[in-house]
Amino acid sequence: MKTSQIVLSALCFIMAMTYTSCVKDSLDDSVPDTESEQETPVEVPIDQLEITELQIPSGFEFSTEKQIQLIINDNTANVKYDVYAYNEEVSVGNQITYLNEEEEEETGFEVSVDNLNHLIFSGVPAGGKIEHSFVVPNYFEKLYIRRKEGFKYSSAVVNIVSSLVTYTYTPESSGKKASSGKPMVDDFLYCVNGGGDLFQVDPLTGAYTFISDMPMGSWTAAIDQQNKMLYSIGKSNPYPLMRYDIENDTWTTIGNVGKGGPRLEFNDQDGLLYFSTGDKLFTIDPQNANILSNWDIIGLDKTQGGDIGFAEDGTIFVCSFSGLYRLDSNSNGDYDAIRISGEDLPFKPTSMTFDSNDELWLADNTGNSNLIVMDTETGGWEYRYGPSSTSGITYDRAINDLTTFRIFDEVTVDPDTDGDGITDSNDEYPDDPDKAFEQFTPSKYGWGTLAFEDLWPFLGDYDFNDTAVNYRFLAVLNADNMAVQLDVHFEVTSDGAGLINALGIELESIAPSLIESVTGTVLTQDFINVASNGVEQGQNRAVIILFDDNHGMLNVPTTVSIKFTTPITTNQLGLAPFNPFLIVNGDRSKEIHLPNRFRTTLGVNDASVEGVNRDTDGNYQTETGLPWAINIVHNFKPPKENIPVNEAYNFFNEWAASGGTLFQDWYKDSAGYRNESALQD
Repeated sequence: MKTSQIVLSALCFIMAMTYTSCVKDSLDDSVPDTESEQETPVEVPIDQLEITELQIPSGFEFSTEKQIQLIINDNTANVKYDVYAYNEEVSVGNQITYLNEEEEEETGFEVSVDNLNHLIFSGVPAGGKIEHSFVVPNYFEKLYIRRKEGFKYSSAVVNIVSSLVTYTYTPESSGKKASSGKPMVDDFLYCVNGGGDLFQVDPLTGAYTFISDMPMGSWTAAIDQQNKMLYSIGKSNPYPLMRYDIENDTWTTIGNVGKGGPRLEFNDQDGLLYFSTGDKLFTIDPQNANILSNWDIIGLDKTQGGDIGFAEDGTIFVCSFSGLYRLDSNSNGDYDAIRISGEDLPFKPTSMTFDSNDELWLADNTGNSNLIVMDTETGGWEYRYGPSSTSGITYDRAINDLTTFRIFDEVTVDPDTDGDGITDSNDEYPDDPDKAFEQFTPSKYGWGTLAFEDLWPFLGDYDFNDTAVNYRFLAVLNADNMAVQLDVHFEVTSDGAGLINALGIELESIAPSLIESVTGTVLTQDFINVASNGVEQGQNRAVIILFDDNHGMLNVPTTVSIKFTTPITTNQLGLAPFNPFLIVNGDRSKEIHLPNRFRTTLGVNDASVEGVNRDTDGNYQTETGLPWAINIVHNFKPPKENIPVNEAYNFFNEWAASGGTLFQDWYKDSAGYRNESALQD
């Protein structure tokens, strides 16, 4: 019997690796005497297999993440690094209605790129080096490393070819320029697009650096230079006026303009925003988004698209799809459009901005935009960067509007209010000398999910909704990049079990005495014994029970803060989510962990249970390799009750049977990945 089972298992595994597997209704100890008596295995497509029929490769632990150790070498003072997991993947979101750049109402879908919203950590090199370990989803293949020196950004994309990634900064020439009689100045082009990206382009090199995700995609951008604010109007109704604080890297929505359109500029002389759409020009109060005045523009050959800009002497220029125009005030109090560019313009300009040398930059609205320079007197132009230029520099995103931010070569005092050696603009906690930086898992804006089957050591229904918890871990670091605090943001998203379950985490390299305090835990069931510092009593390592009643925590966002008695290295802190575990139905000895993770001091593996024990060796995997807990470094939507995860997620089987090499992002909401009717609302 064992011999035939081994042969059959081997055959099933081979077929699973080629997307099919086999099912045998019964096994026979006897060996057929003739070829005609041999049973022919029934081939079943792998996506139709029951989850218990999957042949899981030995050693596969259902991990959705990989560990990275990053070393950044940079001896420059007062520079800050932001590190993102990076992947060029476009996802489609909600349906929206907006005005396109041709002033036509259009219905479409929000499109986002799942690459640069995955911020892992920020920090300043200590002793010329930053060294951190962290996890990223398996499907990420690159790191995006952004360097900020003052208001100047640069970036590099580094391939993840092994668990060790090293980046060394090499200084480049400053590239400063000056017009006659002017102070030295660096210009940077700030760009926005309908996809909601804000990024910076260096006009000297063409290099671009991602800065921020916008609250809404936009066709417009304008900068208040004096106050270091960028303004943008959202592309969708009700067309909110959004403000980005360049110094503090924050967004604020001011109010609703109520009109959409492609042209926006800030006038330093009166402190107002000038907004244009079609053949109209408006002024907007940047403090409240109110429209203050309006004028007609007479003489535009085409009224769609384009942008507006102020030359150094205050002259207003407008471009539309028919080219560049100068606006002259007429006797009716409106504006006449005086055409500057010729009729042979081979592109549709959608944005423009003047740099500090009064040179006019334009961009077109192609998917990979061109950057163009134009002379305002003759209308002469040339491609500078993009697919139509000879520079060799192209962009993988559209530029729907441009504006210029000027950085002058003056001594700028960037205070260090708390005296920790990190200037305020680089310090996430400028008023606290013990805190400076942040490290996130899975990312600053993303959520991970821990999902459990709570019938261990018996088989469950594998809907992974008995207890599901969304989490985001924030390690607060000091000026030396050492951890002083750990914040656990979490929310129970599913409690499909009838049992009352608790959730804890074990910091495996931290002694209980290294914890100063734990605040925010929710313990109501009186079976968890907690020491005065907030950790669980009787444990050899620091264990924090976040809550002890999953029912009472459903859809309740909660934060638990863990403070350390002394700063510790991030290596000693370990990798989130650390060693998480479920305590089942108030039985403190019954812990459910991720595959092959150790139970805590108080956990017990009781092999003498009534019924079929599917985990006699206590490694939290069945004899066929299925887990009772899974960590997904992404927001996971659990299946409905009694619907196995492989019926709700269409590529789970392929992922599991391949040992995690296929469909590494099986849990996402990409097209065709989910059976939405099988998922919880």
